[in-house]
Amino acid sequence: METVQKILLVVTIIGAINWGLVGLLDLNVVAAIFGNQTIMSRIVYTLVAISGLVNVGILLSHIEFEKD
Repeated sequence: METVQKILLVVTIIGAINWGLVGLLDLNVVAAIFGNQTIMSRIVYTLVAISGLVNVGILLSHIEFEKD
């Protein structure tokens, strides 16, 4: 499971770098490689979103909530 978590973290980081480039330089690397709103670019965006959500779950799983 640790390998899967690391892969998902790398995908999330790549997505964050892409969004940083969009914000700073108006350069969308995913759209430049796969085209704007093609099936492939949408798959990449979906994989980044899923990776981010899984990482949120991993983050929350390490937080111990106090029981009443």
